[in-house]
Amino acid sequence: MSFSSDIKQELNKTNSLANKENVKFELIGYCISGNTSVVKGKNIKFSTESDYNINRFSKLLSNLEINHDIDVNGKNFNIVTKGLNIDKVTFLEIREEELFLKNEIKDIGMDGKIEERKRAFIRGSFLGAGSVNNPENSYHLEIVISNQHNLKILQEILHEFDIQCKELMTQNRYSLYIKDGEEISKLLALIGANKAVMKFEEIRIQKEMRGKVNRIVNCETANLNKTINAAIEQIAAIEKLQKEGRFSKLDDNLREIATLRLKNPDISLVALGKLLKEPLGKSGVNYRLKKIVEIANGK
Repeated sequence: MSFSSDIKQELNKTNSLANKENVKFELIGYCISGNTSVVKGKNIKFSTESDYNINRFSKLLSNLEINHDIDVNGKNFNIVTKGLNIDKVTFLEIREEELFLKNEIKDIGMDGKIEERKRAFIRGSFLGAGSVNNPENSYHLEIVISNQHNLKILQEILHEFDIQCKELMTQNRYSLYIKDGEEISKLLALIGANKAVMKFEEIRIQKEMRGKVNRIVNCETANLNKTINAAIEQIAAIEKLQKEGRFSKLDDNLREIATLRLKNPDISLVALGKLLKEPLGKSGVNYRLKKIVEIANGK
């Protein structure tokens, strides 16, 4: 199964349907998702390829005593309500080909009970048309919404929980998306996908550690290459001075370091400095070798 499927399976198994208010708000979340539409002006149709998801939606409807039929069309499961009593889905207003969530849901405060209802609402919208990429590849969570009005409401509610998301709106598609790993973890935790959060964070930590190791290795490789290139330049300069008969004209300090460099082409400046009769630090050795290069280049 995909990472998204694992999350939805967990949410279907771990979230209780005992609280009818939470059931109602989760259903509303489903109803504003991009996989939901209106048929015959009054009934709701929800389509999905997930059997877990269709079972969850059916349980929500049954819990609220809303009659419905389920059919299968290829890989898709379809569920359609029958004789929907709008009063049983408070705050939901059905119009031709659209589902609108009335503004009351974002104005009802944030005490303990209301917070749970809003969590249920977010969970329903994610279950309805949400997805999360495999974090091994990239960080991307997206929820497709039925229309711009409902998108704005969901976005505002997510902001209440300090979850930052961006909107993507085209002519036929409205969605909220998150590409930040920490924000995705916060949303998954908010809707009760605790196992998914642990798996997501484990992968995220491993990726960050691999990234740090790669940066260290790349830095060390770059430094090593820099050291090797400098040593090659120094040896070439010394050999040039010898060939042109100018080596003997160097002062004693420069001849000493030059001789040591020829004998030890692959050691660091620090190690080279320790071999001098009067040991020098890295900067002192570097100064003398640079001076030799400058002399060889006629500077």
